[in-house]
Amino acid sequence: MPMTIEVEQEADGRWIADAPELPGVLAYGQTRQEAIDHAQALAQRVIADRLDHGELTPEMMDIFAVVP
Repeated sequence: MPMTIEVEQEADGRWIADAPELPGVLAYGQTRQEAIDHAQALAQRVIADRLDHGELTPEMMDIFAVVP
């Protein structure tokens, strides 16, 4: 299941993107795409950190398909 990135433009013109499934993943950008790119990169770092610390969440279990 793909992770959702929500994007909106602030009153000052900057763009903000966040990943609701990963609390704390929030990124700004001067353009919509820049905000999305930053949020995706941060989400990947958060997922990697959780995996490193054995904090796999149920939502992340859907990322992998393990076959015999």
